Amino acid sequence: MTQRRRDRKTGRTPARGLQFGPANYAAFALGLASIVLGYVLLDGGSVTAAPLLLMLGYAVLLPAGLILGWRRLG
Repeated sequence: MTQRRRDRKTGRTPARGLQFGPANYAAFALGLASIVLGYVLLDGGSVTAAPLLLMLGYAVLLPAGLILGWRRLG
């Protein structure tokens, strides 16, 4: 059985996988709110604000929620 290496300073094994912090959750929440509001406005007939909010949510905020803080893992 292989053992994972321990950190010399703390003596603990480093965590693996994705570690989300408060900034990640905030970006996810803003992205979800933007998407929901975009669909509500789209249902109401807004042809300008709805696509902008949907693009903001899908193309900016949700990926930002995944990318924020990725350098802390290394």
